[in-house]
Amino acid sequence: MTDTIADLQLQHLDRLERHYAEVLSRLGYDGVLIYSGHPARHYGDDQFASFQAYGHFQHWIGQAYLAFSWLLIRPGHTPVLYLHAPDDFWHLPARLPDEAWTERVDIVEGRFEVPPALPHGRLAVVGDVSATRAESMGAEANPPALLVALDEGRVRKSGFEVACIGEANRQAMAGHGAAHDAFLAGGAELDVQLAYLKASRQREGEVPYGNIVGINEHGGVLHYQHYDTTPPARRHSLLVDAGHRFRGYCADITRTWAGPQADASFPALVEGVAGLQQRLIAGLRPGTDYVELHGHMHQGLAALLVEHGFVTSSVEAAVATGITRAFCPHGLGHLLGIQVHDVAGRCTADGTPLPAPADHPALRLTRELEPGMVVTIEPGLYVIPMLLNPLRQGPASRDVNWHNVDRLAPHGGIRIEDDLLITVNGAENLTREAE
Repeated sequence: MTDTIADLQLQHLDRLERHYAEVLSRLGYDGVLIYSGHPARHYGDDQFASFQAYGHFQHWIGQAYLAFSWLLIRPGHTPVLYLHAPDDFWHLPARLPDEAWTERVDIVEGRFEVPPALPHGRLAVVGDVSATRAESMGAEANPPALLVALDEGRVRKSGFEVACIGEANRQAMAGHGAAHDAFLAGGAELDVQLAYLKASRQREGEVPYGNIVGINEHGGVLHYQHYDTTPPARRHSLLVDAGHRFRGYCADITRTWAGPQADASFPALVEGVAGLQQRLIAGLRPGTDYVELHGHMHQGLAALLVEHGFVTSSVEAAVATGITRAFCPHGLGHLLGIQVHDVAGRCTADGTPLPAPADHPALRLTRELEPGMVVTIEPGLYVIPMLLNPLRQGPASRDVNWHNVDRLAPHGGIRIEDDLLITVNGAENLTREAE
């Protein structure tokens, strides 16, 4: 019989208790206090920025919006959640959900802008806590070795975490479908964004990252941050990079669609990038070197550019001369979990740094894949004047068909992104399963 999400969460807590007991014992700590964090006030104002709780706090209880709360973990003791829930007629105090984790945690409600008193022993405090404050509590603030070990404990996902990421994908995919419909109906970027939020059932302040909704050339701005309120006169393309958060865990999905006024070459390019993505996904398995896979993406992009007449030289030359990097400056993907760009993507299990290659500094994942990792695969192809103008003026300019590039420019760019669980034998596409 399939385990329920409650069963999976209890198994997840068992796993966390074992991991924390091993790490704390090995490093000589009697316990650790995890601070959820607090919202920052805008300078010179009485309004607060949107808030998401610290990842290691969420790792235990999946609550992304509990502020001023603390979680005490001591091996051999029941975890204690100090829940900041003061009486307040201005705001609704924090309420806990009916979820399995509440059975395994002692909950103390009160005011905790000031941290709770700690038991005796060698203790650490992790989160947004200064060294001075931690010292006043009789604890060490954010010990590097402890943080490395806790980060590594989030790299391989439990069955509960996978189920949460899968559900986040399901809700996000409902949003993507509605976003596409709003675009085809003639909506502006803001209309597309609102359709996405409505269908995925989330507020703008609850999305795991700012949704990217780029119509036409805005699809070529990698982290485009605005929403035009007026529909464009011509609709060449739509790029939506948007996710969802479920019990603390994120989906991160990108889709690109041709519009009714798209150049005849654009739909085939979208299909080409999608096909490349599926070939890269087919190569996912334990032991895969992600840096090498990133290199395969550039080989595939070069072949696509040659096939569609954007590059007139060979595939090898397009990679060697930097042409493909000008068309795709970002990495192939990253680890995914509680954070969209999840922890420990650039280090080994012992914390040894694994920097990105010099030619690809934006690559966020530089390690070999292991069962239980969840990664994104997101090849892209863009017309970004800032990157292409130097190419026009350099020796590789003769290898580019600039007429075709200029025809593509009003479309901005293409990105196709799915979320993949690495399994013992390959990979499971959590995004396609949610369609």
